[in-house]
Amino acid sequence: MAWWRESVSPYSGGTVPDLHRSSLTARRCCGGNLASLFVPGSALALDLDGVLADTRPLWDAWLEDAARRARVELEVPADREAAVAVLDDALGDWRPLLTRFAADRAPLWIRPRADTNSALRRLRAAGARLGAFSDAPRELAEIALAHAGAAREIEVVGTLAEVQAALGPEATVVRSRQELSELR
Repeated sequence: MAWWRESVSPYSGGTVPDLHRSSLTARRCCGGNLASLFVPGSALALDLDGVLADTRPLWDAWLEDAARRARVELEVPADREAAVAVLDDALGDWRPLLTRFAADRAPLWIRPRADTNSALRRLRAAGARLGAFSDAPRELAEIALAHAGAAREIEVVGTLAEVQAALGPEATVVRSRQELSELR
């Protein structure tokens, strides 16, 4: 018998090597987690709005809707991180409202891009660690990733500083789809 155990796969109709995460082989070669193999130094911090999904139109539509519903004049800065403090003062608990609005209306502005998602899958298969950063609130960023079809490939979401802290200081910052397509 070979060094790896064979098992019958109900999907392939034949025998396949048993390289499941909990198998002895996986535990010996990589600490029991085949999914976490990566090449050191291949961490990418992707600009959510520039590479994966532009959240600005959805954000602007929500601000308009929130101001209309709350009957208040919202004077928020263009920087969304700074806008959080203004929204906290003007609307109170506004994050559930943003989440509901974005979940309902994200398909109007955000669509999966086959070339971008293909590049993400290729990079992940090569062992790259991927993070997405944005100045948008996390709720909006996560919904945008889900609607863009990229949530499965992204390891960490947050501001640029948070993503770099999670991926390491050597993480390469990618700000456009063109830059993403040029990575190998």
